[in-house]
Amino acid sequence: MDQLSESPTDFEAVGKVPEVTLGFWLIKILATTLGETGGDAVTMSMNLGYLVGTGIFAAIFAAAVAAQLGAGRFHPFLYWFVIVATTTVGTTLADFVDRSLGIGYLGGSSLLAVLLVMSLLIWYRTLGTVSVASIRSKQAEGFYWVTIMFSQTLGTALGDWMADSTGLGYRGGALVFAAALAVIAALNRWTQLSRTALFWAAFVLTRPLGATVGDFLDKPIDHGGLALGRYAASAALATVMVLLILLSPQRLKQRAA
Repeated sequence: MDQLSESPTDFEAVGKVPEVTLGFWLIKILATTLGETGGDAVTMSMNLGYLVGTGIFAAIFAAAVAAQLGAGRFHPFLYWFVIVATTTVGTTLADFVDRSLGIGYLGGSSLLAVLLVMSLLIWYRTLGTVSVASIRSKQAEGFYWVTIMFSQTLGTALGDWMADSTGLGYRGGALVFAAALAVIAALNRWTQLSRTALFWAAFVLTRPLGATVGDFLDKPIDHGGLALGRYAASAALATVMVLLILLSPQRLKQRAA
């Protein structure tokens, strides 16, 4: 990550992004899985449809981001609530683009990949970096959450494409994305590649991993799932996620002067 000129105390006063640790990634995967089961519970189990579901979760996402931007310091549960909000709206929005608009998984993934790249480019051209360690202003935090929302939506489309279009199924798709994340972890450990690039690559890939795992948990057995039920799966995931937030250190990202 980029070095900052501020001292850890100065950054802690304004920074609202947690340190990226193993606990961070475990909670992130749980959040993305919960987004899949929770989004499907509203659009499918409640029969509200993708457009209505997207409207509902978009409103929740907007309110959550407003609360996060207005907060004066880091609140772990608020931060992770916003992350879950991005995954649920990402789930319903990706399904709407892929299925309701009829452009398919590959078309939806391509469109969302372009939006994600544009978001990162605009962020970079505006502030000179897309490193999460540089998020110390509301403008940077705004770019951060918009980029995350696009990454979550892209991840949903990628997960559906891998599971349905390639014939690998939910378990096969989850293994592919888990292997890709293992490669990124190895690159982070043994190479000098940009940590910022590796972070965003991992952030995108945790979403399709969560999407395929979520579908595996709640889809019918004849569709390759475990048929656990969307409500039960969502409740179990939320419970484990809360426990991890309580037990895992939720420190702010600090940089030496």
